[in-house]
Amino acid sequence: MHPLDASQPTTPMRSAGPQPVLRLADVMCLILGTVLGAGIFRTPALVASNSGGEGAFLFAWGLGGMLSLVGALCYAELATAYPDAGGDYHFLRRAFGDRIAFLFAWARLTVIQTGSIALLAFIVGDYAARMLMGSFSSAACAALVVALLTGLNAAGIRPGSATQNLLTSGVVLGLLLVVAAGLSVANPGGSLPSDSVASPDGPPAFGLCMVFVLLTYGGWNEAAYVSAEMESPSRNMVRALVWSVLIVTGLYLLVNVAYLRGLGHAGVAASTAVAADLVERAAGTAGAQLVSALIVLAAIASVNATIFTGARTAYALGRDFPPLAFLGRWSPRTETPINALLVQGGIALALAALGGWTRKGFETMVEYTAPVFWLFLLLTGVSLFVLRRTAPAGPAFRVPLYPVTPLVFCATSGYLLYASLAYTGIGALAGMAVLAAGGIILAGLSVLRETGSRATE
Repeated sequence: MHPLDASQPTTPMRSAGPQPVLRLADVMCLILGTVLGAGIFRTPALVASNSGGEGAFLFAWGLGGMLSLVGALCYAELATAYPDAGGDYHFLRRAFGDRIAFLFAWARLTVIQTGSIALLAFIVGDYAARMLMGSFSSAACAALVVALLTGLNAAGIRPGSATQNLLTSGVVLGLLLVVAAGLSVANPGGSLPSDSVASPDGPPAFGLCMVFVLLTYGGWNEAAYVSAEMESPSRNMVRALVWSVLIVTGLYLLVNVAYLRGLGHAGVAASTAVAADLVERAAGTAGAQLVSALIVLAAIASVNATIFTGARTAYALGRDFPPLAFLGRWSPRTETPINALLVQGGIALALAALGGWTRKGFETMVEYTAPVFWLFLLLTGVSLFVLRRTAPAGPAFRVPLYPVTPLVFCATSGYLLYASLAYTGIGALAGMAVLAAGGIILAGLSVLRETGSRATE
């Protein structure tokens, strides 16, 4: 019997599983909070420095929204046809079997989700350090955020979701203030304060540009991980995904137009804190401090949402894989996967320490997570074709223009996998090495299982 065979006897640690307690508004706030705090206050400078001008800059952001909507439609079919707390893990397991599913769960626990948590926590640290004039370490702040929000989510689903709804409101307010500031600047463009300047790195590279754009749009797929906890998922999941992506696209285009209006393309490319620089030009130092505080709030919202959904995959792995059954404990009191949350938090803290050691926490975590993320997003897109043929579900949302829509999604993911390997540095190799380590662990467990089977014969 395979070690990932869900038909094996369960352990006493397992308890009642996820219950449908999340409303449409809760899931939309979860998606918006994940995406909107994922870098719109940090990555536009990197996008601008890798695009040839204002037209290419805005085209990249519009294209990112269109491609995200294509992906959201594909996920809407998968999540409504096969709702499960494992999300992508569940889709991959049904389509390709236990080994690919195990590698995905390993990658999400050690690279994708924990790296994203650390990445977002560094955004909090960078802006908080700016507010407090660098009087503390960005890495220390990132670690504190990870620890506090992990504890909050471990306390229960209600505190976690209520906090998310409140934080997401702050995110939207912060973005609207940035838009207002950009449109109110009387003399756009010009020079930035000397302490905000960072030289663009090298010539334009549209592939790298799209890596940062789609990183900033990333997070809408997290809705799949709460499909088993959502009221009426067959109806509400499609609404949550589509409306959230459309809202995000509109806000991102408005914000980036405001950046260009207030700072100019060269000014955006040269800034290390583009939103704060923009508002400082419009409203002075006090305005920049206010927006920095709102940006910190937005990034915290994204960290909270990422922690909330991330532990669900580790829970599903523990539920299906007896050697890791301690991860599959679902607490009926808090309605959370308590052990999975704690293990995820510990790994994210270790990655925050790594980012602090390299002194380039945000960039290091982008490189570390991107190739592995796009590899499995590509496989999830392929799983839609496989499951349509091998395991057709009952009544569920069907992606429009099939097979063109999922083909576009797969092609985009494949290109971004290539770009994230071609244009990033040593961090990408580290992420792929950790994924390979998961393959070695899986092979070792298979050998132990076979040895044990022979011993009992």
